[in-house]
Amino acid sequence: MEILTNICDYLKTNFSTSVTVDQFIQATYDTFYMVFFALLLGSLIGISLGICLVTTRPGGLLENSRVYRIINPIINLVRSLPFIILLVAIVPLTKLIVGSSIGTTAAIVPLTCYVAPYISRLVENSLLEVNSGIIEAAQSMGATPIQVIWYFILPEAFSSLILTLTTATIGLIGATAMAGAIGAGGIGDLAVSYGYQRFDTTVTYICVVILVIVIQIVQSLGNYLARKARHE
Repeated sequence: MEILTNICDYLKTNFSTSVTVDQFIQATYDTFYMVFFALLLGSLIGISLGICLVTTRPGGLLENSRVYRIINPIINLVRSLPFIILLVAIVPLTKLIVGSSIGTTAAIVPLTCYVAPYISRLVENSLLEVNSGIIEAAQSMGATPIQVIWYFILPEAFSSLILTLTTATIGLIGATAMAGAIGAGGIGDLAVSYGYQRFDTTVTYICVVILVIVIQIVQSLGNYLARKARHE
């Protein structure tokens, strides 16, 4: 947070703005809060769905056309909805789960629904890239489908899965800006509420700088961890 404070102080010293440093820090915290919990829940759901898609598809380890034909179109349906529409469409579900449709915590529900199918598709692609020879070798050794998934497919795709979660994290950071439509707060909401609606361009510039720095850190960290997973 010290870097963020220094950036805000510098811009506020050289450019006039009506937003305080504390507001920027709170907005950054709100963004991290939404992204962390939405990514955690979305990953649990998305990775499970991705594994299910790979294993139940025709020719999969646990081939089940009925399950595949149910899950596949549902994922396609949710992914086809723009986030702002999804945000409004599941307001009743948000109220049921959280007790309110407004606020930072309430935004986690639509953000999770948004990122889970996205992650599931990325996971599906990552797992399908695993060399089929590895799977055949595991089966020839008598490994069960669960053992094949846990001890062979997932470790082999681990590096790709890290990049998958990195991409999903960056997508979530962008989606939090639209979550401001339900009063979710965050950097994006600050940029719209003060920077755009109140014509305070300095706020917009500060928000852009913060988002660029955060996204660069996330992407760099993801690339580093992926390289480590590949033992490079």
